[in-house]
Amino acid sequence: MNIERGRAWRRFKSQSKPRKNSSSSSQKWKPEKNWKFMYLRSEKLARAKQLGIEYPRRTIRQVLDNEQPLNEI
Repeated sequence: MNIERGRAWRRFKSQSKPRKNSSSSSQKWKPEKNWKFMYLRSEKLARAKQLGIEYPRRTIRQVLDNEQPLNEI
């Protein structure tokens, strides 16, 4: 007896009875994790710091333009 249980069945079962490990924290608001849905620059800067990436990304040309020239005497 092969019973095919699809996505609809899993969704129904997850909503029908509470799970043992679930807590009220699953219903609380969570900050956005998807980069493209983060709208504020401050949020992106904070997330980039957590991820250890450079934001805003700079091209090699921009980095070289910001370098201090050598003082040749």
